[in-house]
Amino acid sequence: MAAELLASDAPDSWSHILPGWKEVYYPAFAHMTQAIRSGTNTALDDYPGDAPTLYQRLAALPEVEETFHRAMSAFSLRTLGGLLKCDEFTTLRHLLDVGGGDGMTSAALAERHPDLRLTVFDMPSVSRLAEDRTRAEGQGRVSRHPGDLFEDDFPTGVDGVLFSHVLEIFDGEQIRALVKKAYDVLPSGGRILVYGFNASDDETTGIYSARLGLYFNVLASGQGMAYPARDYEEWLRRAGFADVRTVTGLPYEHGLTLGTKP
Repeated sequence: MAAELLASDAPDSWSHILPGWKEVYYPAFAHMTQAIRSGTNTALDDYPGDAPTLYQRLAALPEVEETFHRAMSAFSLRTLGGLLKCDEFTTLRHLLDVGGGDGMTSAALAERHPDLRLTVFDMPSVSRLAEDRTRAEGQGRVSRHPGDLFEDDFPTGVDGVLFSHVLEIFDGEQIRALVKKAYDVLPSGGRILVYGFNASDDETTGIYSARLGLYFNVLASGQGMAYPARDYEEWLRRAGFADVRTVTGLPYEHGLTLGTKP
């Protein structure tokens, strides 16, 4: 078991995941009681700077940032099967991967869908990691576009926008703003895809989802959660998307919410 889970250097190996948990996740949870009582992500005080999220502050710590994104990518690979099997990608030509991190998801999609071009949109410090990965794995069809999710315009010329493990970081108002930006950049017939953890509709079940909510509110952003699928569906409809639906029952409590711009 140790050889299989710890000694492997495979992209989804626990040898990549556990160092990130050790360096970032586990120290943060020592702040859990204080964070819950105060209603703020007090564990963020362990990182230099005054930016409101962990992801922004890690830009000043490139070695920790790289360890963190390697761990996130490896764990995400273990949950990615439900997304890679989605038939929606066969009809898309150019997909925008918003908050695509080091490009792991885009590289996996490029390998599975040889006619699909992808653009990874994320912070400049993270785009550096994406450049390294996409150069090695993207087969020339994955590009990067550094920018701020809220302050900068989304790249144009795409017919699909993917939010994979991104929207759950934010509160409802911020999510509506990002979904509206996706709507505005898409042509008629363009698709939006939201992939991530989904708590149950009554928010009483989902152990992975509960843990994720603690991580966000203790450390990462001070807000957000693994929202029920019905919340994402409502946000997409309010932005103007039609034919909204969710593919449920995917591994690790995941769901894929889809919508089409009329």
